[in-house]
Amino acid sequence: MRRHARRGEAGREVTEATSAKAASERGAEVGRRIGVGLMYGLWRPRVLGAWKVPATGPVIFAVNHSHNIDGPMVMGVAPRPTHFLIKKEAFIGPLDPFLTGIGQLKVDRSVADRGAITRALDVLAAGGVLGIFPEGTRGEGDFASLRAGLAYFAVRSGAAVVPVAVLGSSGRGGRLIKGLPPLRSRIDVVFGDPFEAGDGSGRRTRKALDEATERIQKQLTSHLENARRLTGR
Repeated sequence: MRRHARRGEAGREVTEATSAKAASERGAEVGRRIGVGLMYGLWRPRVLGAWKVPATGPVIFAVNHSHNIDGPMVMGVAPRPTHFLIKKEAFIGPLDPFLTGIGQLKVDRSVADRGAITRALDVLAAGGVLGIFPEGTRGEGDFASLRAGLAYFAVRSGAAVVPVAVLGSSGRGGRLIKGLPPLRSRIDVVFGDPFEAGDGSGRRTRKALDEATERIQKQLTSHLENARRLTGR
């Protein structure tokens, strides 16, 4: 009887995990649709290179971060639903169930958040899109300093990394809402060519991750420079 009970419990765990993953995928698609309405309704996004995003399979969006709307903007204009790793401080009040409901991932940046790491790897294992701000926090948005998290996820999962440059979000504030770009202003989102972060060896050593981080930074910096030339920013 005990053996059957354990099997039943294991079956329920698998079913619950599968249901949670499906709900998260549906939530991310709902989030994308909400983002489409808000971003195109409030501003005038110009999207370049979206065709470069692989139509299927695991992908990591590596996004520069200079304003709070960068994540929602990418969610709204990307061709695929995106699960962003977002600092836990953003999950306050009614935003907590809302962000969770649309497939976004809460992460505690003060520790090695194993729960967030597992959820992010699950997204990639299921062939989904993970959004990361590789600089770790909002700043100049120039990819000048990267944390090791992006390299870890890319090497561990084998997912293609797509650099994404959001330009025009951090200029002057709007007259109605000072903390946001002027309403109906143009914001450029430029998707780059996908690339592999690892060296093909499958190594996950500290040296391999450091080398992957250097490789990623060169690719992201080059993409940002190209995006600025394309958009005149």
